[in-house]
Amino acid sequence: MNILQQFFILIFPVLFALTIHEFSHGYVAYKLGDDTAKRAGRLTLNPLKHLDPIGTIMLFIAKIGWAKPVPINPYNFKNIKRDTALVSLAGPLANFISAIAFSIIFNLLYSPTATQNIFILIIFYTIFINIALGLFNLIPIPPLDGSKIFGAFLPDRLYYKYQQFERKGMFLFIAIILISNFAGLNIIGGVILPPIRFFVRMLTGVSI
Repeated sequence: MNILQQFFILIFPVLFALTIHEFSHGYVAYKLGDDTAKRAGRLTLNPLKHLDPIGTIMLFIAKIGWAKPVPINPYNFKNIKRDTALVSLAGPLANFISAIAFSIIFNLLYSPTATQNIFILIIFYTIFINIALGLFNLIPIPPLDGSKIFGAFLPDRLYYKYQQFERKGMFLFIAIILISNFAGLNIIGGVILPPIRFFVRMLTGVSI
């Protein structure tokens, strides 16, 4: 499979997974009383509104990327820690639900002789990328969703200190990805690849 074919097969899975992830953040935030995402034009399923230039570049360089974070104002929530965690959980949860939904279609259509069918490959990678994106974002390092979910279980004093690390955490996280990628260490992949393989096999019966 050449690069052009890979791009064609991956464009829908990548755009769908990133879009449903970010839209779900904004939608849950809106339901919890914060209309920041809606006012910013981010409460939409238009993928162009959610693409992040750096995250897209990183997707091709390091095989790990992200979308533009949906803006939220936690001070609009009734319970900042709880509601921020629920908004953060919404993205990965949407990815997992999407993976399950597409796995139903995959299992209805898949056969060992259909491995080169473009439509089947697109569905398979939609499942794979949704699982990968969901698990990746559950890593409890700021600014990933997992840090805010983890933070909800911290005492208030530690919670606010932990969240102050978010901006520095972004640069640290990019550094870890780049160093591990160029050094061939694959630190992040070593953490999330085993569960990705497990869930992909569980949903599709296909080993990767």
